[in-house]
Amino acid sequence: MTEHITTATIEADPVVPVIHITRDFHATPAQVIRAHVDPELFTQWVGPNYRTIAIDHWDARTGGSWRYTDSTDEDVQAFRGCFHEIGENRIVQTFTWEGMPEGVALETMTATDLGDGWTRLHAASLTDSFEGRDAWLASGMEVGVNDGYAKLDALLAR
Repeated sequence: MTEHITTATIEADPVVPVIHITRDFHATPAQVIRAHVDPELFTQWVGPNYRTIAIDHWDARTGGSWRYTDSTDEDVQAFRGCFHEIGENRIVQTFTWEGMPEGVALETMTATDLGDGWTRLHAASLTDSFEGRDAWLASGMEVGVNDGYAKLDALLAR
């Protein structure tokens, strides 16, 4: 029996400024990819539990772009990027936090069918520098990743 990764592993690459995130979901690759590109689904799961997501612009196609806000009553953060490729099992996009617009990351997400109804999602975020990568890691991103993926588990179960 395969042991599944049900809490995200978040690792810094020691050679290049990349963050690797790996997590398994009890769903098909198509369901996992759809949850990342369908704006109605995306807003239901992404980010920390205590924040609200609102889509400003979402054109989920190869060559499209996106922008959303992530907010509480006291704070609003904005993120934007471009979809470079949306494939059957892979998404390639840029990701920018507007609070640091010079820090653009290139993200590649791959959904691999593990069999028995499970999919492994691997995301690699190539940042602009080791300093930028380390700032992401120090930002508390693991809370948003793990809260979001727990919400995605619940969404996929429905």
